Amino acid sequence: MSVSASKENILKKIRQALSHPVPVPFPQSEGNSSVFQPPVDDMAVQFAQEFTKLQGKFVFCADEKDMAEQLLQLAAARKWDKVVCREQKLQQIFKQLNIPINFHDNLSDSDASFTTCELLVSRTGTMVLSTGNESGRTTSVYAPVHVCIAYTSQMVYDLKDALQALREKYGNQLPSFISFATGPSRTADIEKTLVVGVHGPKEVFVFLIEG
Repeated sequence: MSVSASKENILKKIRQALSHPVPVPFPQSEGNSSVFQPPVDDMAVQFAQEFTKLQGKFVFCADEKDMAEQLLQLAAARKWDKVVCREQKLQQIFKQLNIPINFHDNLSDSDASFTTCELLVSRTGTMVLSTGNESGRTTSVYAPVHVCIAYTSQMVYDLKDALQALREKYGNQLPSFISFATGPSRTADIEKTLVVGVHGPKEVFVFLIEG
């Protein structure tokens, strides 16, 4: 049998099979429903659990004043003298609350960086960051410690919910850069030994504000 005849024979069998499809044996197993069940507990609790599993550090704050005071205590304990914060909204919060943190401009020799985020994904403990915020691409990556400040209203359950929320917010004008960051940077490429802080910050904090 020639190659062309063999090919035609195979295609004929495929066409016959498609014209007489076999019923799915377990129809209820097919569909678009997620394999992950909706969260039972508060999504903030789930996020904290997943985030800390991956060496992230989570702080819950009752309000913005509580957040600012806890951040000031952390900065004093860690002796952070060079803190980068490029977002006017965050700077304004500290200014209004008379929280004495002196912000630094140079990321290359900074102690920590403060940013907001787009969303938090509770199922995976993930921060969604983008260039839609004033911090841009580098603020959350170059400093040795990244502090993300978010609100419970920014919480979504799954990655698909995050993508849908971004589409609804930006429409066809999505930011040029969207990052899904889960805990501090890590790699095990070298001799399968886990090393933290190779491609980004060694420590990541999330200060979650009720609201």
